Amino acid sequence: MEKYDIAILGGGPGGYVSAIKAAQMGAKVLLVERERLGGLCLNWGCIPTKTLLISARHYRDLLRSNDFGISGVDLSNARVDWKLLMERKSKVVDKLVSGIELLVKKNKITFINGEGMVLDNHSMEINGEKISFENLIIATGALSNVPEIPGLSKSMEDGHALDSRGILSLQEMPEAVTILGGNVYAVEFATIFNAIGTKVTLIHKNKSILPGADHELSQLLERQLKKDGVKILGESDISRVEGPKVTVNRKDREETIVGDKLIVFMGIQPNLKGLEALDLKMNERGFIKTDPKLRTSIDNIYAVGDVNGTLPLAHVASAEGIVAAETIMGVESRMNYNIIPRVVYSFPELASVGITEEEAKDKGLDYSVGKFPLMANGMAIAEGETNGFVKIISDNKYGEVIGVHMAAATASDMISKAAAVMQLEGTVYDIAKTIHPHPTFAEALMEAAFAVIDKPIHV
Repeated sequence: MEKYDIAILGGGPGGYVSAIKAAQMGAKVLLVERERLGGLCLNWGCIPTKTLLISARHYRDLLRSNDFGISGVDLSNARVDWKLLMERKSKVVDKLVSGIELLVKKNKITFINGEGMVLDNHSMEINGEKISFENLIIATGALSNVPEIPGLSKSMEDGHALDSRGILSLQEMPEAVTILGGNVYAVEFATIFNAIGTKVTLIHKNKSILPGADHELSQLLERQLKKDGVKILGESDISRVEGPKVTVNRKDREETIVGDKLIVFMGIQPNLKGLEALDLKMNERGFIKTDPKLRTSIDNIYAVGDVNGTLPLAHVASAEGIVAAETIMGVESRMNYNIIPRVVYSFPELASVGITEEEAKDKGLDYSVGKFPLMANGMAIAEGETNGFVKIISDNKYGEVIGVHMAAATASDMISKAAAVMQLEGTVYDIAKTIHPHPTFAEALMEAAFAVIDKPIHV
């Protein structure tokens, strides 16, 4: 029986990254994946949806070419070719999967394409072959949650209701979609489909989309989506589903929405298949319980990524994978979940790190807030992307940055800078004194820091 220092079950961003890190540190590593390397993120999530979103953005910019002084474009025939869109998406995904395969080989990681079945705390069976391990990292991810709404399961079986995998396998572009959910994924797909010309209805149960996000951010995006033509039905209870038809109760009235397809983003559940032999302790939501070092209730077993349910984000899974690998290899390492950057890929993008203003208020913190609008930022005006702002929250004792929230066309890139400042326990004085290139969207971060200290320069 082949023996490994570390066996890793699942080849997504948590699994393959932990495998590479452990191999780089000298461990003999086995990586097991039943589908394609890259997992949900690369094959059916982050990368393919961003590929679609980028095409949607180019199409949106083409339609407003006159605004940028470009004439002669025949917009009467401009349209999104769904088949070409899907082909490009597949090429991007295939290229990245190939890249990961090369990295796995380069780092001399044993890769088995198959379904792993854990037999006990030190052994596993894959494709009829038994192996043993000193340590196990579980990175099996999560599955879409299908709530018990009358008719919904049948609608999914019949292909009327889809999750992200189903959407990315569509042969034709739908004319109208109904999206169930108001979370990050629901908003992202609403943005994509609306931008490429599909009629979108978004149904969710809360007062506003993106519950838990900074209130000003979620309000700004909801207004923008509505302005762009998305129909949003908040505070709605879904009473039943019949094929692609959804009936909701909203403000004491019943309403039925009919589209070509239903898209379901109503939470996730851990993928625990193959782990039945392990006596793992679960948290109150049914995910594998882990500590900041990603250790489970069993000494030599770790769990990273969506399967522990802490923050179902690809970059969190990768960071957790590195922490788990370092911990196994004897390096002091732990997660700091207080400074995880979060992004909503929309028009404009939303990005946050740290505490929200609402949370600061609820906790009774002594804090200050500085805000700078993009309508006063030179690059935003040149880009025609002035809907947005940057907000910084800092403590009043030292000026330490404890939260940054932004809506901007480049927010997904800018937020890393804020996260780095927070990682270094930096202050608003550090950001204000940092010389920024002009013109850039990032200047808004510097201006928001000045707003905390006293006043921004350009307002």
